[in-house]
Amino acid sequence: MTTAHQQEVVQLLKQVIEPTLNNDIVSLGMVRNLRIVDDYIYLRLYIGSHQHQLQAEIQSKLSFLSWCKKTYIQICTIPGVKTTLGISSGKGGVGKSTTAVNIATALKLQGAKVGLLDADVYGPNIPQMLGLGKADIKVINTPTGDKFLPLEAQGIKIMSVGLLAEANRPLAWRGPVLHKILTQFLQDVEWGELDYLLIDLPPGTGDAQITIIQESPICGVILVTTPQQVAVADVRRNIYMFRQVGVPVLGIIENMSYLICGDCGLRTPIFGSGGGEQLAAELQAPLLGQIPIDPRICSGSDTGNPIAMSESTSPASEVFRKIAIDIGLSFAYRI
Repeated sequence: MTTAHQQEVVQLLKQVIEPTLNNDIVSLGMVRNLRIVDDYIYLRLYIGSHQHQLQAEIQSKLSFLSWCKKTYIQICTIPGVKTTLGISSGKGGVGKSTTAVNIATALKLQGAKVGLLDADVYGPNIPQMLGLGKADIKVINTPTGDKFLPLEAQGIKIMSVGLLAEANRPLAWRGPVLHKILTQFLQDVEWGELDYLLIDLPPGTGDAQITIIQESPICGVILVTTPQQVAVADVRRNIYMFRQVGVPVLGIIENMSYLICGDCGLRTPIFGSGGGEQLAAELQAPLLGQIPIDPRICSGSDTGNPIAMSESTSPASEVFRKIAIDIGLSFAYRI
């Protein structure tokens, strides 16, 4: 009976449509932890700051169930943040953090209010990539309690686990401590009003990734890979993990796709070719862009000047700008 009731609830929830994305809240991964206990329904609703009307729509749909005495909905949101996106990769070294910084910069150049949460506990490099020196995290008092105040660079609000660690020291945190810190970063940061909060996830599929997925209203993830098959295989595992927990994959970015000859303009696929296209076709996730190899990407990250801002006419910058435009078209009402 419980299984039949659960199927009935899911079918009604699929009738609740998020109007801008034009898809149902189940397919968008907004409904999680659905449980039916006796004649009561419990669920978590992961939404942006502008989507609270969905709660009333859910209550209205489920009120038609004659056997249900009451529906309990736990709202999971980050105050002031409209859209939360994850940037992830199957393995380290593919340029995930660099890609996250340049996407954030490109979105900022499109006129969006952007925040960047550096949750990569194994390599928190976002502050350096945006030119932040050593700075202490301030705590302010708000009506809802004490909150961390994010730093700001290049017009982007930033919070990073790297700001909690001593320079050149490893972040050797065990599971419970890691869980607590990441949960605090998701719940206790005063972001203000943001159109987008990008979360730079750790590579792989471990405790840190699962904690962030379970505790944050991520509406989708963008996966970063390189063309070779080893990287593609790891990203494939990542995609299945996100789909298992109900978080949509918004697209794939292939980094280090080719090197452009400075003399003749010929493209050379140094790390192979076709990996991103193969993955996109196989898993039905769009290929958002193919980023060329460019030394200025590396130097820009080292000096805190992302190429999307410092070299606006470069081929790599044009790819990042196109990705930002595509994201903006999907969430146009949020800018």
